[in-house]
Amino acid sequence: MIRPRRFRRTKALRDLFQEHHLMRQDLVLPVFVHDQVESVDIAAMPGHRCLDVISMLKHCDYVLSKGIRAVAIFPSIEAAKKTSDCLEALNPENLMCQVTRRLKKAFGDDLIIIGDIALDPYSSDGHDGLVRDGEVVNDETVDLLAKMALQQAEAGVDILAPSDMMDGRVMAIRTLLDNEGHMDRLIMSYTAKYASSFYGPFRQALNSAPKSGDKKTYQMNMANRSEAAVELDLDVSEGADILMVKPAGPYLDIISDYRHSCGLPIAAYQVSGEYAMLKAAADAGVCSFEDSLMETLIGIKRAGANMILTYGALEAVELLHSNTP
Repeated sequence: MIRPRRFRRTKALRDLFQEHHLMRQDLVLPVFVHDQVESVDIAAMPGHRCLDVISMLKHCDYVLSKGIRAVAIFPSIEAAKKTSDCLEALNPENLMCQVTRRLKKAFGDDLIIIGDIALDPYSSDGHDGLVRDGEVVNDETVDLLAKMALQQAEAGVDILAPSDMMDGRVMAIRTLLDNEGHMDRLIMSYTAKYASSFYGPFRQALNSAPKSGDKKTYQMNMANRSEAAVELDLDVSEGADILMVKPAGPYLDIISDYRHSCGLPIAAYQVSGEYAMLKAAADAGVCSFEDSLMETLIGIKRAGANMILTYGALEAVELLHSNTP
């Protein structure tokens, strides 16, 4: 008689037959930076801060010491530099470019830097693209995004991550990067970025919420699965190197679909609202933060993600270390 419980009788047996393993190499830590003289707490995300530049350097040194090799940087731009034409995104001396150069000088290739390619941090309208007569326009935005990606590549960003969901932006970025001699830079496309209610703490951290309307004309409908396959085919054909699903937890089926239909690396983003919910539930005594964090991350890995962006990366690494004999 087959008795699957035989495999579960002791912890040693359970460990031996575990099918999927989370490793510190799987994790990417998102970090926020601003050009103020001090770091500030992010109220909706306990344990996370919007860092000043010096604190960012110290934090990345700590992150590397814990075995995390990649950070995704999100700059918080002061209001005076946000405009409707988003030209600060093209400034080679903008905050993102300055921070990248300093990090690369300090850590070289030991630290992988992922740069967000979208206009919302630089936009007075709060949208990922340029707004014309109340509408987010596609092609003008794509041209700007490609130039923005080039600026970041020249500053030293290793992985360009267009998160805007404009049509054709991967091809435009790949073409410009290649033409300018940056054939070695990776593109991690936010291939299936859904119009989610879980982005609130992130937008609070960057003060980047739309000033009017919402992002549903360019981010994906949460009910759509086949559309994600269309987006995958387009991004692969346009030259993406890594495909992203965001958020991760509510869209495990999309991660699994991508894993079984494509040979490229699959990234998943456990977003700010997912992390904040785990913290809030733990504070309310509903569950253990540590146990629920690891359960959600293993679930994302089991669905097929090769790399996971999570605000719980440092906590996860500590838990992995404590569970290693």
